[in-house]
Amino acid sequence: MSLVDTSDGVLMVGAYGWAFVDPLRKLYYNLTITGVSVVVAVVVGSIEALGLVADQLGLTGGVWSSVNFAAGNFAPLGYLVVGVFVTSWLASLAIYRVMGYRKIGSA
Repeated sequence: MSLVDTSDGVLMVGAYGWAFVDPLRKLYYNLTITGVSVVVAVVVGSIEALGLVADQLGLTGGVWSSVNFAAGNFAPLGYLVVGVFVTSWLASLAIYRVMGYRKIGSA
């Protein structure tokens, strides 16, 4: 887990360094990361809340088995979250370049 945290920190420092060079890039990056953070928080919170409901009410089978499995395996979900953030940063970079947003900031 320390390796994952360290890798995530290194990637975030690179992403912040890229974003803070240009004010428009900073805005674009912040919107992207905030949107991804909201989605991740809602998914993780929903899994946790549904897991608690299933546990307290003794719900099993169907969807509840999936919820219990997800609630009991947050470590792989953490790796997935790091992957989502890396992918969103790379997608943000690609869209920023392809759409020509860097030309707007220099005009």
